Amino acid sequence: MAGALAGIKVLDLSRVLAGPWASQLLADLGADVIKIEKPGSGDDTRQWAPPSLPDGRSAYYLCANRGKRSLTVDITQPAGQDIIRKLAAESDVLLENYKVGGLKKYGLDYDSLAALNPRLVYCSVTGFGQTGPYANLAGYDYIVQGMSGLMSITGPADGEPHKVGVAVSDLFTGLYAANAVQAALIARERSGAGQHIDMALFDCSLAMLANVASNWLIGRSVPSRLGNGHANIVPYQVFAASDGHFILACGNDKQFAEVCRLIGQPQWARDVRYATNPQRVANRAQLTPLLAMAFRHHGRDYWLDKLDKAGVPCGPIKDVAEAFADPQTQARGMEIEMRDAAGHEMPLVGCPIKLSGTPVEYNLAPPALGEHTEQILRALGYAETDIVALRDSGTV
Repeated sequence: MAGALAGIKVLDLSRVLAGPWASQLLADLGADVIKIEKPGSGDDTRQWAPPSLPDGRSAYYLCANRGKRSLTVDITQPAGQDIIRKLAAESDVLLENYKVGGLKKYGLDYDSLAALNPRLVYCSVTGFGQTGPYANLAGYDYIVQGMSGLMSITGPADGEPHKVGVAVSDLFTGLYAANAVQAALIARERSGAGQHIDMALFDCSLAMLANVASNWLIGRSVPSRLGNGHANIVPYQVFAASDGHFILACGNDKQFAEVCRLIGQPQWARDVRYATNPQRVANRAQLTPLLAMAFRHHGRDYWLDKLDKAGVPCGPIKDVAEAFADPQTQARGMEIEMRDAAGHEMPLVGCPIKLSGTPVEYNLAPPALGEHTEQILRALGYAETDIVALRDSGTV
């Protein structure tokens, strides 16, 4: 069965995470993605190990490069630039994450390639976008997490700012980019023309602050770190039982009343300080220690059972191994097994998108460096002698 994006050709000049995350999603949805890599070394993340496969492909690289064909091209050489132009002329989408203006000197910028292919959707992913005073700065997820305010609200209230455990600025930008690409493809159906998409890690990180950003814009009070607490809901955090920790996500006053009943303090639900959520937020410092003391009287599973039966949202805190062993993970197909052309088996995280009519298919394992170079060049019309000459010159 053809995927939702079957027939869409994507030329991916991005590396590391944000761009490859976007192109992997497009590949999962059925697009034909050609990954352009530097001869000899390839995507930086190939070496970000351990762990890795026996041939050296790192687990980091594997997480973002499923469904792609790898073509090695040295774009600094004129012959390499010709290859990219030929591919761009027949592509629907081009993804790149070079510094602003970095591809212009090779004639591979949006204006140059749009002149060859006016229908091309050209998506640039940078740290700070194509405009503004920081446009020429390099973009690193960690730094953007700091500059966007995300780290200022992450971590213990009385400790130092923390980054999120995965590169969320990269990942969210990749998701926004994949959405933008598909929107531009739909717009092209009406106009017949492609367009330039300007995606910035900084912009996406500000956008993903969501309610915290809105709290600042409306209330003009600088948000602080709350550890595992929530800026707008109380109690909505981690609590310690006698033998471990659990999450309590109490979203309304009725649920809070159930919590009070279960811990033997029903009067708290009628207390003027705690009866409504705004009151609980205002009196967080008084209420939270009282709840914490009550939850220490029994074990984690005891509370999870009681809270669940009372209809109060709650849950355990699992490590990654436990999360992947969970039967829900298996039922949802979130761990998959792929085998590449060389016979290497690799467990990978599945795509979370479930489409009833055009389901995701996993056809290509993350490629070895340059695995499809000859195949792609032949399809472009290069003769065997041309391919040998390109290899001898170090172009591919």
